[in-house]
Amino acid sequence: MILKVVKYPAPVLLRPAEPVTEFDDDLSKLIADMFETTYAEQGVGLAAPQVGVSKRIVTIDVSMGKVPEDRLVLINPEIIWSEGRTYEEEGCLSFPEIREKVVRAAKVRVRAQDEHGKWFETDGDNLLARCFQHEIDHVDGMVFIFRMSALKRDLNQRKIRKMQRAGEW
Repeated sequence: MILKVVKYPAPVLLRPAEPVTEFDDDLSKLIADMFETTYAEQGVGLAAPQVGVSKRIVTIDVSMGKVPEDRLVLINPEIIWSEGRTYEEEGCLSFPEIREKVVRAAKVRVRAQDEHGKWFETDGDNLLARCFQHEIDHVDGMVFIFRMSALKRDLNQRKIRKMQRAGEW
């Protein structure tokens, strides 16, 4: 089922999500729905708060559904190591029509649980590292507009307010 993606400044996006403690059929269904939503929205990653669920769940597929083994599920994720810096453009399903460059680590290592509760570590660089950081920010209550320069953040917040007034947001 395709879920509704909430837009900034929805409160669920601005507070840390709760840890997942139950690894059951409801969790599996939510994960499947999150992947379906990601593909429908033509994204590469989605965090549960973006669909109104305050849980530390992230789904990522940088292949956009083309390579099934590239699908990643990160439950209760945390970045345990990072290296380097990149300054690249990114977007967010909770910020439609907004794309800006933000600074991220070039490489990261993430520790998380899979959908069955088993802990694992995985490394990412380039787009995958950016996705890890962006989606983990979401479960930490951080949105990418706050990673922008003050000027870009202000300009984008004005753009959002203008779209809200016009009923387009």
